Amino acid sequence: MSDSYALTRSFPSMKYDDAVDRVRAVLAEEGFGVLTEIDIKATLKKKLDVDFRRYIILGACNPPLAHRALSTEPLIGVLLPCNVVVMENDDGGTEVAAFKPSVGFDMVSNPDVQPVAKDVEERLTRALDRIL
Repeated sequence: MSDSYALTRSFPSMKYDDAVDRVRAVLAEEGFGVLTEIDIKATLKKKLDVDFRRYIILGACNPPLAHRALSTEPLIGVLLPCNVVVMENDDGGTEVAAFKPSVGFDMVSNPDVQPVAKDVEERLTRALDRIL
């Protein structure tokens, strides 16, 4: 998996449901709430009638940081919320990945958003590091 645009962690012995619960908990510890939830497996089954691994996209938001970013650069909302993925591997373990804010915010020419991106990325990294 590429880590050029994502913070990634692999948990070979962690079951999917446990990983989803842990991700929610560690995100909350860093001040993130989950605003959106997309169950990719269910969506692909419903829309395309295809089977896919268990895979969820959690749209995480830290309200004070989102407010800072939006106040600095109103169109930054196109890069929000921070997507965090939990997916089940074929062997029963899980992968967790979060979009790297530093990569997304690099596209914005306003340098005032960089400190916000750095703060968000540090919080997401700490959260991912505490999943186990």
